[in-house]
Amino acid sequence: PAGALLVAMDLGGAAPTSEALAALTTRWMEAARPLAFAIGGAEGLDPAVLARAEARLSLGPLTWPHFLVRGLLAEQLFRAQCIREGHPYHRAWRP
Repeated sequence: PAGALLVAMDLGGAAPTSEALAALTTRWMEAARPLAFAIGGAEGLDPAVLARAEARLSLGPLTWPHFLVRGLLAEQLFRAQCIREGHPYHRAWRP
């Protein structure tokens, strides 16, 4: 969407911890802009999309099909929300 903060899911992006992602999502929410995640296909994202992105995130060095990335990303965003709200879902005490 126009004016949205674009986050590119990219193998070369940062791979934050769950706690760091919670902090990032807090900053993004405070920006009060729509948030959009771009997930590429088998060849990744077009360089123009990567250039427009304000952030790049990686789910790690493994290669995932784009349809699985949606589920993984949704779970990580849910986990980040739970961390921000102090909900025990994250289980930070576990090694």
